[in-house]
Amino acid sequence: MRRFFQKAATFFANPGLRLPACCALSVLLYVLAFGFWLDRPLSLDLLRTEMVQKAQRLAALPSPKILILAGSNASYSHSCVVIGAMLALPCENGGTAVGIGLDEIFRRDAPFLRRGDVVYLPMELAQYTATRRQYDAAADGFLLWRHDRALLAHLPPDRIFGALFCCTLADALDALAEMALARHGVSPEALLAREYDAQGDRIDNRLADAAPDLLRHPARAVPPVQDISQGYGAALIARFVAAEAARGVIVIGGLPTDFSTQALNDDAVRAIAGLYTAQGGAFLVLPNRSLYPPEDFFNGEDHLARPCQYRHSIAVAEGLAGLLRRPVVPPGAAIERVAADCPSKKGRLLFVNKKKQKNFVNLGRAGFTAAGPS
Repeated sequence: MRRFFQKAATFFANPGLRLPACCALSVLLYVLAFGFWLDRPLSLDLLRTEMVQKAQRLAALPSPKILILAGSNASYSHSCVVIGAMLALPCENGGTAVGIGLDEIFRRDAPFLRRGDVVYLPMELAQYTATRRQYDAAADGFLLWRHDRALLAHLPPDRIFGALFCCTLADALDALAEMALARHGVSPEALLAREYDAQGDRIDNRLADAAPDLLRHPARAVPPVQDISQGYGAALIARFVAAEAARGVIVIGGLPTDFSTQALNDDAVRAIAGLYTAQGGAFLVLPNRSLYPPEDFFNGEDHLARPCQYRHSIAVAEGLAGLLRRPVVPPGAAIERVAADCPSKKGRLLFVNKKKQKNFVNLGRAGFTAAGPS
């Protein structure tokens, strides 16, 4: 050992080798620290635990089944309890935070999809417009490098490089704090159990607990059509739709929930729908384009309060039944009682033209067929 330190001291005493040696040592320490020691059990790793749990439940479901997949819009504004029951299909709500890359989510869930399964994708607009640079710097890089290096190895080289150098001193300090809390009894599994039910729906979005101060702001701007259709996220979605449709999986896109004051124009809807229909999928648009008054939401756009989550899910189930040519089971009395408390209370949200139930959802002045915009 003494000889080792003597050689090391001689090595670092050489001015020509000192700087590159220190750089190499710092990179090695960084890689070891973030790859094998530091962790974020109560924030980022909580999301990973959520994804793993949802993928495990999805794998256990018999086919045909339905998977709802998007950002938090899926888990807050859509309910497998409602949609699965009304379509008489086993259902898993795979909604995960928007900051998690779709390339990672698709790789986790695709192996468990079979011919005849249904995937409903009410993706948030930000998931279409996300750029490759944003993916390279995404927060899930830490998770992939720390816990899922086998999955990371299947992603593009720039994504691997971004994950490898994902973190800063602030991340290290956060990790140390979270690791200390986790050692003192704060359990990620217990936190998730309070937020989600056994089908992946959010259950902590009671109307009585809504945060109205977070809802008093102008609607988000709709991204330009070019940003939607040419975003890196849009390319990932189109690739997923094409691959799953080729395997016999039924992929149906949809619009995310948002404030009714949002100016969601026909061109934007057509651009989104085209990403699905051009790749062999279908697209569902509700008469209200999934837009609701701010008072129907819990703590922000994409997140409906539970009564409105149920009310929206009833409309989605009716729409999906029309596209799938499946009979729809009326919602039970318990679900209707919850949905009746949605503040907007505007009656039934969806009308399916029974004569054209195979391929048409009635939107009033602007129609969109299962084959694309009309």
